[in-house]
Amino acid sequence: MTATVRPVLGMVLKGYPRISETFISNEILLLEQLGFAVHIFSMRPGREGFTHASIARIRARVDYLPETFLRNIHRLLYANLCLAIRDPRRYATGLRVARRRYLRTRNPASLRHFLQAGYLVEKRLPGSGVVHLHAHFAHSPTSVALYASVLSGLPFSFTAHAKDIYTSDRAQLREKIALARFVVTCTEYNRCHLLDLAGGARTPIHRIYHGIDTRLFAGHGHANHEPSPPFRLLTVARLIAKKGIPTILKALKILREQGIAFDHTLIGDGPDRDRIVALIPRLGLSGVCRWIGSQPHDVVLAHYRRADLFVLGCEVAADGDRDGVPNVLFESMAMGVPVVTTRVSAIPELVEQGKTGLLVPPGDSAALADAMRAMLTDVGLRRCVMTAARERVLHDFDNRALVGRLAEIYRTALAGSQGS
Repeated sequence: MTATVRPVLGMVLKGYPRISETFISNEILLLEQLGFAVHIFSMRPGREGFTHASIARIRARVDYLPETFLRNIHRLLYANLCLAIRDPRRYATGLRVARRRYLRTRNPASLRHFLQAGYLVEKRLPGSGVVHLHAHFAHSPTSVALYASVLSGLPFSFTAHAKDIYTSDRAQLREKIALARFVVTCTEYNRCHLLDLAGGARTPIHRIYHGIDTRLFAGHGHANHEPSPPFRLLTVARLIAKKGIPTILKALKILREQGIAFDHTLIGDGPDRDRIVALIPRLGLSGVCRWIGSQPHDVVLAHYRRADLFVLGCEVAADGDRDGVPNVLFESMAMGVPVVTTRVSAIPELVEQGKTGLLVPPGDSAALADAMRAMLTDVGLRRCVMTAARERVLHDFDNRALVGRLAEIYRTALAGSQGS
């Protein structure tokens, strides 16, 4: 009797593994636990020198595509030449699609993405068992998946998150939606935006929140209803414009001038690191604010357990980049740490003003300082918010249940791909 071969879901990622993208690795791990076979195609290695422990539990094969154009031009061109000779009609169709997309924006990255897709189809897909391609992030990974779909005949889909939605060319993204088998996004705010952008396309657009592994937090509720000075404040974020960290630091300066004693820990790294770290002494916060860079998840959990307040200053960056719902908000709320953040994008879908946290306008350091002081000193507010926030996350945002919904979408896609 011939053994049944499981269809394989091909995941096209920008980088793997990445500390800031645990929602992707958690999704892959949970899909594997539900019986899915996954093959990862990453456009580059991870940026950090360490990974979360859960990465070691993922069994998926990982293949890295040639990243830089000039250094890998011989590999890219050879693979594409072989593919063009083997299937000239399909390759010519792919070239027409690539030309059309290039002419819209004149972005030379379109050529690299097309060549990477040709390499994937010629060198990585044969014998892999992959029957469907799914990309995480609507920009370059989905471009590669789209071209690979045209060149191979396999269907593709993608998950759109945040920056990839709001900084992408609208016409390019509209075409990706129209050509995809389905689209997933992580907030209702995003889904409404994509539906509007799609302009009547029949592609299903599903909203499925990332959520968190609530088992990591179920036994670790903080429940410090009456903290005492110096208050322990925590921020976990990439050091980029959309996180609004300068607004947080300016709010901390206000609190200090008001005589409120605190210690603030900033965890994370990113392209704005030098500017943000330099702002700490400039605002007179050297003795009360410390930056400790990126940290593995167990270290972050330890900081949650000690924190009296979690603060995040999300805003819309100049280029349109913005968060959906940052996972750190789910985590802090599940740990029983009250949150103060901003009324931006989909954050109000999780943080309800006065019930599960406090929200202020983005960029308003004075309002942020007022909200932080209230959450630290109003015992009744803290008690109500901490209980309601924790219950909301544990009840509505368990990633096992959410990935279970996603799994049904993938199962339908894989079954359809096998039958086509």
